[in-house]
Amino acid sequence: MTVIRKEDVIDSVADALQYISYYHPIDFVQALEKAYNKEQSQAAKDAIAQILINSRMSAEGKRPICQDTGIVTCFVNIGMNVQWESDLTVQEMVDEGVRRAYNNPDNPLRASVVADPAGKRTNTKDNTPAVVHINMVPGDKVEIQIAAKGGGSENKTKMVMLNPSDDVAAWVEKTLPTMGAGWCPPGMLGIGIGGTAEKAAVLAKESLMEHIDIQELIDRGPQNAEEELRLDIFNRVNKLGIGAQGLGGLTTVVDVKIKTAPTHAASKPVCLIPNCAATRHVHFTLDGSGAADLQPPKLEEWPEVTWEVGENVRRVNLDNITKEDVQEWKTGETVLLTGKILTGRDAAHKRIQEMLNSGQGLPDGVDFNGRFIYYVGPVDAVGDEAVGPAGPTTSTRMDKFTDMMLEETGLMGMIGKAERGPATVESIKQHKAVYLMAVGGAAYLVAKAIKKARVVAFEDLGMEAIYEFDVVDMPVTVAVDSAGNNAHQIGPDTWKVKIAEMEG
Repeated sequence: MTVIRKEDVIDSVADALQYISYYHPIDFVQALEKAYNKEQSQAAKDAIAQILINSRMSAEGKRPICQDTGIVTCFVNIGMNVQWESDLTVQEMVDEGVRRAYNNPDNPLRASVVADPAGKRTNTKDNTPAVVHINMVPGDKVEIQIAAKGGGSENKTKMVMLNPSDDVAAWVEKTLPTMGAGWCPPGMLGIGIGGTAEKAAVLAKESLMEHIDIQELIDRGPQNAEEELRLDIFNRVNKLGIGAQGLGGLTTVVDVKIKTAPTHAASKPVCLIPNCAATRHVHFTLDGSGAADLQPPKLEEWPEVTWEVGENVRRVNLDNITKEDVQEWKTGETVLLTGKILTGRDAAHKRIQEMLNSGQGLPDGVDFNGRFIYYVGPVDAVGDEAVGPAGPTTSTRMDKFTDMMLEETGLMGMIGKAERGPATVESIKQHKAVYLMAVGGAAYLVAKAIKKARVVAFEDLGMEAIYEFDVVDMPVTVAVDSAGNNAHQIGPDTWKVKIAEMEG
Protein backbone atom coordinates (compact mmCIF):
# COMPACT_ATOMS: atom_id res chain seq x y z
CA MET A 1 0.00 0.00 0.00
CA THR A 2 1.55 3.29 -1.13
CA VAL A 3 1.05 6.30 1.15
CA ILE A 4 0.87 9.68 -0.65
CA ARG A 5 1.54 12.68 1.57
CA LYS A 6 -0.37 15.94 1.27
CA GLU A 7 2.79 18.07 1.07
CA ASP A 8 4.21 15.95 -1.76
CA VAL A 9 1.14 16.65 -3.89
CA ILE A 10 1.11 20.36 -3.06
CA ASP A 11 4.85 20.81 -3.63
CA SER A 12 4.76 18.83 -6.88
CA VAL A 13 1.86 20.84 -8.30
CA ALA A 14 3.47 24.15 -7.29
CA ASP A 15 6.84 23.15 -8.78
CA ALA A 16 5.19 21.85 -11.96
CA LEU A 17 3.29 25.10 -12.56
CA GLN A 18 6.42 27.19 -12.07
CA TYR A 19 8.31 24.81 -14.38
CA ILE A 20 5.80 25.03 -17.23
CA SER A 21 5.49 28.79 -16.93
CA TYR A 22 9.03 29.17 -18.35
CA TYR A 23 9.95 25.82 -19.96
CA HIS A 24 8.25 24.89 -23.20
CA PRO A 25 8.03 21.12 -23.73
CA ILE A 26 11.13 20.29 -25.78
CA ASP A 27 9.09 18.34 -28.35
CA PHE A 28 7.18 21.56 -29.05
CA VAL A 29 10.40 23.58 -29.39
CA GLN A 30 11.72 21.00 -31.88
CA ALA A 31 8.45 21.08 -33.85
CA LEU A 32 8.59 24.88 -34.01
CA GLU A 33 12.22 24.73 -35.18
CA LYS A 34 11.19 22.43 -38.06
CA ALA A 35 8.34 24.80 -38.93
CA TYR A 36 10.74 27.76 -38.84
CA ASN A 37 13.25 26.07 -41.14
CA LYS A 38 10.68 25.19 -43.80
CA GLU A 39 8.57 28.37 -43.62
CA GLN A 40 8.59 30.44 -46.83
CA SER A 41 6.30 33.26 -45.70
CA GLN A 42 8.55 35.99 -44.28
CA ALA A 43 5.88 37.34 -41.92
CA ALA A 44 5.23 33.86 -40.50
CA LYS A 45 8.95 33.05 -40.29
CA ASP A 46 9.57 36.28 -38.35
CA ALA A 47 6.73 35.41 -35.95
CA ILE A 48 8.06 31.88 -35.32
CA ALA A 49 11.54 33.33 -34.78
CA GLN A 50 10.21 35.67 -32.09
CA ILE A 51 8.35 32.79 -30.40
CA LEU A 52 11.52 30.65 -30.34
CA ILE A 53 13.72 33.51 -29.10
CA ASN A 54 11.15 34.30 -26.41
CA SER A 55 11.05 30.61 -25.42
CA ARG A 56 14.80 30.49 -24.89
CA MET A 57 14.81 33.81 -23.00
CA SER A 58 12.07 32.52 -20.70
CA ALA A 59 14.01 29.31 -20.03
CA GLU A 60 17.13 31.32 -19.21
CA GLY A 61 15.40 34.02 -17.16
CA LYS A 62 12.85 31.72 -15.50
CA ARG A 63 10.03 34.12 -16.35
CA PRO A 64 6.72 33.30 -18.05
CA ILE A 65 6.63 32.45 -21.76
CA CYS A 66 3.30 34.26 -21.99
CA GLN A 67 1.67 36.90 -19.80
CA ASP A 68 -1.49 34.77 -19.82
CA THR A 69 -0.24 32.16 -17.37
CA GLY A 70 -3.49 30.31 -17.85
CA ILE A 71 -6.23 28.52 -16.00
CA VAL A 72 -4.93 25.28 -14.53
CA THR A 73 -6.24 21.95 -15.80
CA CYS A 74 -5.17 18.83 -13.92
CA PHE A 75 -5.79 15.16 -14.72
CA VAL A 76 -5.18 13.03 -11.62
CA ASN A 77 -5.07 9.25 -12.09
CA ILE A 78 -5.22 7.63 -8.65
CA GLY A 79 -4.22 4.00 -8.16
CA MET A 80 -6.88 1.98 -6.34
CA ASN A 81 -4.30 0.83 -3.79
CA VAL A 82 -3.15 4.32 -2.80
CA GLN A 83 -3.65 5.57 0.74
CA TRP A 84 -3.69 9.28 1.50
CA GLU A 85 -1.96 11.04 4.38
CA SER A 86 -3.96 14.23 4.09
CA ASP A 87 -6.71 16.26 5.72
CA LEU A 88 -7.47 17.86 2.32
CA THR A 89 -9.32 16.55 -0.71
CA VAL A 90 -7.45 16.08 -4.01
CA GLN A 91 -9.07 19.29 -5.32
CA GLU A 92 -7.93 21.18 -2.21
CA MET A 93 -4.37 19.84 -2.48
CA VAL A 94 -4.15 20.85 -6.14
CA ASP A 95 -5.59 24.28 -5.37
CA GLU A 96 -3.04 24.86 -2.62
CA GLY A 97 -0.28 23.97 -5.10
CA VAL A 98 -1.77 26.46 -7.58
CA ARG A 99 -1.96 29.13 -4.87
CA ARG A 100 1.71 28.69 -3.95
CA ALA A 101 2.87 28.63 -7.57
CA TYR A 102 0.99 31.75 -8.65
CA ASN A 103 2.01 33.73 -5.56
CA ASN A 104 5.68 32.72 -5.74
CA PRO A 105 7.62 35.98 -5.15
CA ASP A 106 10.56 34.85 -7.33
CA ASN A 107 8.32 34.32 -10.36
CA PRO A 108 4.78 35.55 -9.67
CA LEU A 109 2.29 34.27 -12.23
CA ARG A 110 -0.71 36.25 -13.43
CA ALA A 111 -3.94 35.56 -11.58
CA SER A 112 -6.57 35.33 -14.31
CA VAL A 113 -9.37 33.30 -12.69
CA VAL A 114 -12.58 35.14 -11.79
CA ALA A 115 -15.39 33.90 -9.56
CA ASP A 116 -19.08 34.66 -10.19
CA PRO A 117 -18.56 34.30 -13.98
CA ALA A 118 -22.14 35.34 -14.85
CA GLY A 119 -22.12 38.26 -12.40
CA LYS A 120 -19.41 40.46 -10.91
CA ARG A 121 -16.48 38.36 -12.25
CA THR A 122 -14.27 39.02 -9.23
CA ASN A 123 -10.63 37.94 -9.48
CA THR A 124 -9.80 35.19 -6.96
CA LYS A 125 -6.27 36.70 -6.70
CA ASP A 126 -4.46 33.31 -6.61
CA ASN A 127 -5.70 31.62 -9.82
CA THR A 128 -7.73 29.05 -7.90
CA PRO A 129 -9.69 26.93 -8.30
CA ALA A 130 -8.07 24.61 -10.80
CA VAL A 131 -10.15 22.39 -13.09
CA VAL A 132 -9.41 18.90 -11.74
CA HIS A 133 -10.39 15.61 -13.39
CA ILE A 134 -10.02 12.56 -11.13
CA ASN A 135 -9.83 9.01 -12.47
CA MET A 136 -9.47 5.84 -10.39
CA VAL A 137 -7.10 3.38 -12.07
CA PRO A 138 -5.37 0.08 -11.16
CA GLY A 139 -2.10 0.29 -9.22
CA ASP A 140 -0.49 2.01 -6.27
CA LYS A 141 0.72 5.32 -7.76
CA VAL A 142 -0.72 8.73 -8.51
CA GLU A 143 -0.10 10.08 -12.01
CA ILE A 144 -0.67 13.77 -12.60
CA GLN A 145 -0.85 15.60 -15.91
CA ILE A 146 -1.02 19.34 -15.45
CA ALA A 147 -1.41 22.21 -17.89
CA ALA A 148 -1.92 25.97 -17.82
CA LYS A 149 -4.27 26.96 -20.63
CA GLY A 150 -4.42 30.53 -21.92
CA GLY A 151 -7.76 32.21 -22.53
CA GLY A 152 -6.98 33.12 -26.15
CA SER A 153 -6.78 29.50 -27.23
CA GLU A 154 -9.42 28.18 -24.82
CA ASN A 155 -11.93 30.72 -26.17
CA LYS A 156 -11.62 29.23 -29.66
CA THR A 157 -12.98 25.84 -28.58
CA LYS A 158 -15.63 24.52 -30.96
CA MET A 159 -18.20 21.82 -30.35
CA VAL A 160 -20.69 20.07 -32.63
CA MET A 161 -23.06 17.12 -32.54
CA LEU A 162 -22.48 15.57 -35.96
CA ASN A 163 -24.57 12.89 -37.62
CA PRO A 164 -22.92 9.45 -37.48
CA SER A 165 -22.19 9.57 -41.24
CA ASP A 166 -20.65 13.08 -41.17
CA ASP A 167 -16.95 13.64 -41.93
CA VAL A 168 -15.02 14.99 -38.90
CA ALA A 169 -12.09 16.19 -41.04
CA ALA A 170 -14.42 18.17 -43.29
CA TRP A 171 -16.01 19.81 -40.23
CA VAL A 172 -12.57 20.79 -38.85
CA GLU A 173 -11.48 22.15 -42.24
CA LYS A 174 -14.62 24.30 -42.45
CA THR A 175 -14.48 25.39 -38.79
CA LEU A 176 -10.83 26.36 -38.35
CA PRO A 177 -10.92 29.49 -40.55
CA THR A 178 -13.84 30.79 -38.46
CA MET A 179 -11.65 30.65 -35.33
CA GLY A 180 -9.37 33.48 -36.41
CA ALA A 181 -5.82 33.70 -35.04
CA GLY A 182 -6.61 34.46 -31.40
CA TRP A 183 -5.47 30.94 -30.48
CA CYS A 184 -1.91 31.94 -31.53
CA PRO A 185 -0.93 29.43 -34.19
CA PRO A 186 1.23 27.49 -34.82
CA GLY A 187 -0.03 25.15 -32.13
CA MET A 188 -1.78 21.83 -31.71
CA LEU A 189 -5.36 20.71 -32.17
CA GLY A 190 -6.93 18.42 -29.59
CA ILE A 191 -10.02 16.61 -30.82
CA GLY A 192 -12.39 14.49 -28.73
CA ILE A 193 -14.87 12.26 -30.52
CA GLY A 194 -17.61 10.21 -28.89
CA GLY A 195 -19.08 9.65 -25.47
CA THR A 196 -21.48 12.47 -24.67
CA ALA A 197 -21.05 16.21 -25.16
CA GLU A 198 -19.08 16.79 -21.97
CA LYS A 199 -17.00 13.61 -22.46
CA ALA A 200 -15.90 14.76 -25.92
CA ALA A 201 -14.67 18.04 -24.41
CA VAL A 202 -12.67 16.27 -21.69
CA LEU A 203 -11.18 13.88 -24.28
CA ALA A 204 -10.10 16.83 -26.44
CA LYS A 205 -8.39 18.56 -23.51
CA GLU A 206 -6.71 15.34 -22.38
CA SER A 207 -5.37 14.68 -25.91
CA LEU A 208 -3.41 17.94 -25.76
CA MET A 209 -1.28 16.44 -22.97
CA GLU A 210 0.27 13.95 -25.41
CA HIS A 211 3.74 14.01 -26.97
CA ILE A 212 4.13 15.51 -30.47
CA ASP A 213 4.67 12.60 -32.85
CA ILE A 214 3.04 13.54 -36.17
CA GLN A 215 6.32 13.16 -38.08
CA GLU A 216 6.79 9.61 -36.79
CA LEU A 217 3.20 8.88 -37.85
CA ILE A 218 3.87 10.29 -41.34
CA ASP A 219 7.07 8.23 -41.63
CA ARG A 220 5.54 4.88 -40.65
CA GLY A 221 2.06 5.48 -42.04
CA PRO A 222 -1.32 5.27 -40.25
CA GLN A 223 -2.35 1.92 -38.78
CA ASN A 224 -5.99 2.59 -37.87
CA ALA A 225 -8.89 4.94 -38.62
CA GLU A 226 -7.94 7.35 -35.82
CA GLU A 227 -4.40 7.79 -37.16
CA GLU A 228 -5.75 8.21 -40.72
CA LEU A 229 -8.03 10.96 -39.40
CA ARG A 230 -5.14 12.69 -37.63
CA LEU A 231 -3.14 12.85 -40.85
CA ASP A 232 -6.14 13.92 -42.92
CA ILE A 233 -6.90 16.82 -40.56
CA PHE A 234 -3.20 17.78 -40.26
CA ASN A 235 -2.86 18.04 -44.04
CA ARG A 236 -6.18 19.82 -44.59
CA VAL A 237 -5.50 22.42 -41.89
CA ASN A 238 -2.00 23.25 -43.07
CA LYS A 239 -3.28 23.68 -46.64
CA LEU A 240 -5.55 26.48 -45.39
CA GLY A 241 -2.51 28.80 -45.38
CA ILE A 242 -3.45 30.46 -42.07
CA GLY A 243 0.15 30.27 -40.82
CA ALA A 244 1.88 31.64 -37.74
CA GLN A 245 -0.19 34.32 -35.99
CA GLY A 246 -2.71 34.11 -38.85
CA LEU A 247 -0.40 36.07 -41.16
CA GLY A 248 -0.30 33.40 -43.88
CA GLY A 249 2.20 30.56 -44.17
CA LEU A 250 2.95 26.86 -44.45
CA THR A 251 2.49 25.74 -40.82
CA THR A 252 -0.73 26.34 -38.93
CA VAL A 253 -0.56 23.24 -36.70
CA VAL A 254 2.42 21.14 -35.62
CA ASP A 255 0.28 18.16 -34.57
CA VAL A 256 -3.30 16.93 -34.34
CA LYS A 257 -4.30 14.76 -31.39
CA ILE A 258 -7.45 12.65 -31.19
CA LYS A 259 -9.01 10.71 -28.32
CA THR A 260 -12.21 8.75 -28.74
CA ALA A 261 -14.83 7.02 -26.60
CA PRO A 262 -17.80 4.78 -27.47
CA THR A 263 -20.93 6.81 -28.13
CA HIS A 264 -24.66 6.43 -28.75
CA ALA A 265 -25.59 4.92 -32.12
CA ALA A 266 -27.44 8.10 -33.06
CA SER A 267 -24.65 10.47 -32.01
CA LYS A 268 -21.21 11.75 -32.98
CA PRO A 269 -20.16 14.41 -30.44
CA VAL A 270 -17.00 16.25 -31.54
CA CYS A 271 -15.03 18.86 -29.60
CA LEU A 272 -12.07 20.78 -31.02
CA ILE A 273 -9.71 22.57 -28.61
CA PRO A 274 -6.59 24.34 -29.92
CA ASN A 275 -3.36 24.75 -27.98
CA CYS A 276 -1.46 27.98 -28.60
CA ALA A 277 2.20 28.79 -29.21
CA ALA A 278 2.57 28.89 -25.39
CA THR A 279 1.80 25.18 -25.07
CA ARG A 280 2.46 24.35 -21.39
CA HIS A 281 2.09 20.96 -19.73
CA VAL A 282 4.09 18.42 -17.74
CA HIS A 283 3.45 14.94 -16.34
CA PHE A 284 4.79 13.31 -13.18
CA THR A 285 4.16 10.27 -10.99
CA LEU A 286 4.03 10.13 -7.18
CA ASP A 287 4.98 6.76 -5.70
CA GLY A 288 5.22 7.64 -2.00
CA SER A 289 8.93 8.44 -2.08
CA GLY A 290 8.51 12.22 -2.06
CA ALA A 291 7.65 15.12 -4.33
CA ALA A 292 8.18 14.96 -8.09
CA ASP A 293 11.71 15.72 -9.29
CA LEU A 294 11.32 17.76 -12.48
CA GLN A 295 14.63 18.03 -14.30
CA PRO A 296 15.16 21.24 -16.26
CA PRO A 297 15.84 20.82 -19.98
CA LYS A 298 19.28 21.76 -21.30
CA LEU A 299 19.55 25.16 -22.99
CA GLU A 300 21.36 23.47 -25.88
CA GLU A 301 17.99 21.95 -26.78
CA TRP A 302 16.85 25.36 -28.06
CA PRO A 303 17.83 26.32 -31.62
CA GLU A 304 20.09 29.32 -32.18
CA VAL A 305 17.53 31.50 -33.94
CA THR A 306 18.02 35.23 -34.42
CA TRP A 307 15.52 37.84 -35.53
CA GLU A 308 16.58 41.17 -36.94
CA VAL A 309 14.22 43.86 -38.11
CA GLY A 310 14.25 44.18 -41.89
CA GLU A 311 15.53 47.09 -43.94
CA ASN A 312 12.03 48.48 -44.40
CA VAL A 313 11.60 49.00 -40.66
CA ARG A 314 9.94 52.23 -39.60
CA ARG A 315 11.04 53.79 -36.31
CA VAL A 316 8.46 56.10 -34.77
CA ASN A 317 8.26 58.40 -31.75
CA LEU A 318 4.77 58.04 -30.32
CA ASP A 319 5.09 61.20 -28.24
CA ASN A 320 5.00 63.51 -31.26
CA ILE A 321 3.30 61.39 -33.94
CA THR A 322 0.53 62.90 -36.07
CA LYS A 323 -2.53 61.42 -37.77
CA GLU A 324 -0.85 62.22 -41.11
CA ASP A 325 2.23 60.16 -40.13
CA VAL A 326 0.07 57.14 -39.37
CA GLN A 327 -1.58 57.30 -42.80
CA GLU A 328 1.80 56.60 -44.41
CA TRP A 329 2.10 53.20 -42.70
CA LYS A 330 1.30 50.20 -44.88
CA THR A 331 -0.01 46.75 -43.98
CA GLY A 332 2.82 44.24 -43.45
CA GLU A 333 5.39 46.86 -42.44
CA THR A 334 7.50 46.36 -39.32
CA VAL A 335 7.32 49.35 -36.98
CA LEU A 336 9.45 49.99 -33.90
CA LEU A 337 7.55 52.03 -31.33
CA THR A 338 9.22 54.40 -28.89
CA GLY A 339 7.35 56.59 -26.43
CA LYS A 340 4.31 56.37 -24.16
CA ILE A 341 1.39 53.98 -24.72
CA LEU A 342 -1.66 53.25 -22.58
CA THR A 343 -3.06 49.79 -21.91
CA GLY A 344 -6.58 48.47 -21.56
CA ARG A 345 -8.50 45.19 -21.81
CA ASP A 346 -12.11 44.03 -21.55
CA ALA A 347 -12.87 45.26 -18.02
CA ALA A 348 -11.23 48.66 -18.58
CA HIS A 349 -13.10 49.20 -21.86
CA LYS A 350 -16.41 48.25 -20.23
CA ARG A 351 -15.80 50.74 -17.41
CA ILE A 352 -14.77 53.48 -19.86
CA GLN A 353 -17.99 52.89 -21.78
CA GLU A 354 -20.06 53.21 -18.61
CA MET A 355 -18.25 56.43 -17.61
CA LEU A 356 -18.69 58.02 -21.03
CA ASN A 357 -22.36 57.01 -21.23
CA SER A 358 -23.06 58.51 -17.80
CA GLY A 359 -21.40 61.79 -18.74
CA GLN A 360 -18.53 61.36 -16.25
CA GLY A 361 -15.88 61.38 -18.95
CA LEU A 362 -12.57 59.58 -18.70
CA PRO A 363 -10.88 59.09 -15.32
CA ASP A 364 -8.34 61.68 -14.16
CA GLY A 365 -4.97 61.24 -15.82
CA VAL A 366 -6.30 59.20 -18.75
CA ASP A 367 -6.18 60.88 -22.17
CA PHE A 368 -6.36 58.73 -25.29
CA ASN A 369 -6.30 61.64 -27.73
CA GLY A 370 -3.57 61.00 -30.32
CA ARG A 371 -2.41 57.97 -28.35
CA PHE A 372 -2.09 54.22 -28.85
CA ILE A 373 -3.71 51.59 -26.62
CA TYR A 374 -2.10 48.19 -26.02
CA TYR A 375 -4.42 45.29 -25.23
CA VAL A 376 -2.43 43.61 -22.45
CA GLY A 377 -2.66 42.30 -18.91
CA PRO A 378 0.96 42.03 -17.74
CA VAL A 379 2.57 39.76 -15.18
CA ASP A 380 3.81 41.56 -12.04
CA ALA A 381 7.43 42.75 -12.21
CA VAL A 382 10.25 41.20 -10.21
CA GLY A 383 13.71 42.56 -9.44
CA ASP A 384 14.63 45.48 -11.69
CA GLU A 385 11.96 44.77 -14.31
CA ALA A 386 9.69 47.65 -15.29
CA VAL A 387 6.96 45.07 -15.85
CA GLY A 388 6.72 41.31 -16.14
CA PRO A 389 6.02 39.46 -19.41
CA ALA A 390 3.54 41.59 -21.34
CA GLY A 391 2.45 40.07 -24.63
CA PRO A 392 -0.78 41.04 -26.39
CA THR A 393 -4.24 39.67 -25.73
CA THR A 394 -6.81 38.78 -28.41
CA SER A 395 -8.01 42.01 -29.99
CA THR A 396 -11.40 40.81 -31.24
CA ARG A 397 -12.73 40.94 -27.67
CA MET A 398 -12.34 44.74 -27.88
CA ASP A 399 -14.07 45.03 -31.27
CA LYS A 400 -17.41 46.07 -29.77
CA PHE A 401 -15.71 49.04 -28.06
CA THR A 402 -13.56 50.20 -31.00
CA ASP A 403 -16.05 52.61 -32.60
CA MET A 404 -16.54 54.30 -29.24
CA MET A 405 -12.79 54.58 -28.59
CA LEU A 406 -12.01 55.99 -32.04
CA GLU A 407 -15.08 58.27 -32.14
CA GLU A 408 -15.19 59.62 -28.58
CA THR A 409 -11.65 59.51 -27.16
CA GLY A 410 -9.49 60.52 -30.12
CA LEU A 411 -7.56 57.24 -30.01
CA MET A 412 -5.12 57.00 -32.93
CA GLY A 413 -4.32 53.30 -32.97
CA MET A 414 -4.45 49.94 -31.23
CA ILE A 415 -1.93 47.17 -30.53
CA GLY A 416 -2.95 43.57 -29.91
CA LYS A 417 -2.85 40.09 -31.37
CA ALA A 418 -4.84 38.34 -34.09
CA GLU A 419 -7.40 39.71 -36.50
CA ARG A 420 -10.14 42.33 -36.18
CA GLY A 421 -13.73 41.78 -37.32
CA PRO A 422 -15.03 43.28 -40.60
CA ALA A 423 -16.98 46.08 -38.86
CA THR A 424 -13.88 47.04 -36.85
CA VAL A 425 -11.68 47.08 -39.96
CA GLU A 426 -14.24 49.41 -41.56
CA SER A 427 -14.20 51.64 -38.45
CA ILE A 428 -10.38 51.80 -38.54
CA LYS A 429 -10.57 52.82 -42.20
CA GLN A 430 -13.29 55.40 -41.55
CA HIS A 431 -11.34 57.04 -38.72
CA LYS A 432 -7.99 56.81 -40.55
CA ALA A 433 -6.64 54.91 -37.56
CA VAL A 434 -4.33 51.87 -37.53
CA TYR A 435 -4.15 48.45 -35.89
CA LEU A 436 -0.75 47.00 -35.02
CA MET A 437 0.01 43.40 -34.13
CA ALA A 438 2.52 42.19 -31.57
CA VAL A 439 3.42 38.48 -31.56
CA GLY A 440 1.31 36.37 -29.20
CA GLY A 441 3.53 33.89 -27.37
CA ALA A 442 6.50 36.28 -27.19
CA ALA A 443 5.57 38.06 -23.96
CA TYR A 444 9.01 38.11 -22.27
CA LEU A 445 10.64 39.40 -25.46
CA VAL A 446 8.04 42.18 -25.82
CA ALA A 447 8.43 43.14 -22.15
CA LYS A 448 12.13 43.88 -22.69
CA ALA A 449 11.05 46.90 -24.77
CA ILE A 450 9.04 48.33 -21.84
CA LYS A 451 11.32 50.57 -19.78
CA LYS A 452 8.81 52.12 -17.34
CA ALA A 453 5.30 51.18 -16.23
CA ARG A 454 2.80 52.81 -13.90
CA VAL A 455 -0.89 52.30 -13.16
CA VAL A 456 -2.90 55.36 -14.17
CA ALA A 457 -6.49 54.18 -13.56
CA PHE A 458 -8.68 51.32 -12.32
CA GLU A 459 -6.05 49.86 -9.98
CA ASP A 460 -8.74 47.65 -8.43
CA LEU A 461 -8.92 45.67 -11.70
CA GLY A 462 -5.48 44.14 -11.07
CA MET A 463 -3.88 43.03 -14.33
CA GLU A 464 -6.82 44.67 -16.19
CA ALA A 465 -5.95 48.14 -14.84
CA ILE A 466 -4.94 50.92 -17.23
CA TYR A 467 -1.15 51.27 -17.28
CA GLU A 468 1.09 53.76 -19.00
CA PHE A 469 4.15 52.10 -20.54
CA ASP A 470 7.31 53.84 -21.76
CA VAL A 471 8.58 51.69 -24.61
CA VAL A 472 11.76 51.72 -26.68
CA ASP A 473 11.84 49.96 -30.06
CA MET A 474 8.82 47.76 -29.36
CA PRO A 475 8.43 45.59 -32.48
CA VAL A 476 4.98 45.45 -34.12
CA THR A 477 3.54 44.72 -37.55
CA VAL A 478 0.95 46.89 -39.29
CA ALA A 479 -2.02 44.50 -39.45
CA VAL A 480 -4.71 46.98 -40.62
CA ASP A 481 -3.57 50.25 -42.17
CA SER A 482 -5.56 53.48 -42.38
CA ALA A 483 -6.93 52.42 -45.79
CA GLY A 484 -8.40 49.23 -44.27
CA ASN A 485 -5.92 46.78 -45.85
CA ASN A 486 -6.00 43.73 -43.59
CA ALA A 487 -2.96 41.43 -43.18
CA HIS A 488 -5.06 38.69 -41.58
CA GLN A 489 -7.15 38.44 -44.73
CA ILE A 490 -4.46 39.08 -47.36
CA GLY A 491 -1.88 36.68 -45.84
CA PRO A 492 -3.97 33.49 -45.50
CA ASP A 493 -5.75 34.11 -48.83
CA THR A 494 -2.40 34.48 -50.60
CA TRP A 495 -0.79 31.46 -48.98
CA LYS A 496 -3.76 29.16 -49.48
CA VAL A 497 -3.37 29.75 -53.22
CA LYS A 498 0.43 29.41 -53.08
CA ILE A 499 0.24 26.08 -51.22
CA ALA A 500 -2.28 24.75 -53.74
CA GLU A 501 0.04 25.81 -56.60
CA MET A 502 3.08 24.23 -54.90
CA GLU A 503 1.24 20.94 -54.55
CA GLY A 504 -0.46 21.15 -57.93
